[in-house]
Amino acid sequence: MQTPQISWDSGTAYDMFISLSVLHSPDKYGLRGAWAAGVRSRLPNPERELLQKMIPNVMWPLHWIHTLPNPKDGAIVLNELEKIAPMDRVPTLFLDCNAPADIVDLLQNVAARGSWNEQDQNLLVALYKANWGKKKSSKKMNDHAVFELDLWADVAENGEGLLAGLRTYHKVFFAEEELRIRPALKQALSKALALAEEKELTDLLNDLSKGVKFPDTLEMEELVLAPSFWADPLMLFGKLDEDRDIFIFGGRPSDAALVPGDVVPDVLFRSMKALADPTRLRILRYLSAEPLTPAELARRLRLRAPTVVHHLHTLRLAGLVHLTLENEGRRYQARRQAVDEACHMLEEYLDKDVVVQ
Repeated sequence: MQTPQISWDSGTAYDMFISLSVLHSPDKYGLRGAWAAGVRSRLPNPERELLQKMIPNVMWPLHWIHTLPNPKDGAIVLNELEKIAPMDRVPTLFLDCNAPADIVDLLQNVAARGSWNEQDQNLLVALYKANWGKKKSSKKMNDHAVFELDLWADVAENGEGLLAGLRTYHKVFFAEEELRIRPALKQALSKALALAEEKELTDLLNDLSKGVKFPDTLEMEELVLAPSFWADPLMLFGKLDEDRDIFIFGGRPSDAALVPGDVVPDVLFRSMKALADPTRLRILRYLSAEPLTPAELARRLRLRAPTVVHHLHTLRLAGLVHLTLENEGRRYQARRQAVDEACHMLEEYLDKDVVVQ
């Protein structure tokens, strides 16, 4: 099969939605929870409560953002969203071509009726299990079913609330944040384009994702690549249509911090935090010898698999491990170069002149 065609995209609109996800799930991204709560507190109660309920339960609308006109920034998001009828905003943003048809049919029926019942909930949970398998617990599936049914039972009101929440979020925080992150995104895109000139696709994706090794054959005709300041160092994948995928890669400089004004680079902080735990040091030692799956590590460490996965996520956030995606599952290996870079970054940080305010 031929290598997918590569195209590029960029815009702060991606970060507008991704930053909301990070602010509502700060632990997942290694962000200080108190600072994230402070940003959320700037929103008035109605908008804050709606976004707090909605954002953790929906996927990023990457497919919709990709269709936006340039410059693909927060103002464009609000202008284009306002053009969409309130009752169509939720379906437009949160349904993509990857959504299972049976789930889409159920949700659209609920929207048409304007209500849902216990039978709808049981059916939706059954469809989740059929499509997701054991990826989520029964409780999480039930909770998510209630959220989705509530969302779709009043798509018009929730569509109005979504626009109001995004408009307020842009006003109180993201408009200023755009000014800070825009130069970094431009620089990240420039570096990625240069890398693409000299590397094969799998090596390029490995570099851009900071350690994710993809299969040699990717089942798509086109792959769109776009940088994100707020997603770094994690990667985000989405479907644009049946033949096109989008890959959001980290675009935050290694010497920058996610929290404005912080003088300690995120890479340094996450690396030191990851290396300060004895279990994670043992994991790195095993992974320096050979690649292992979470289950294999759990047996060697005599720990529960979820505990090992938590430690691996922390190491991944710090960029200290390679993650190989295989048909059999995920396999990890130490990134010894990243450990050396973390030590070098610490030395550079300690040697910097201190500015007394």
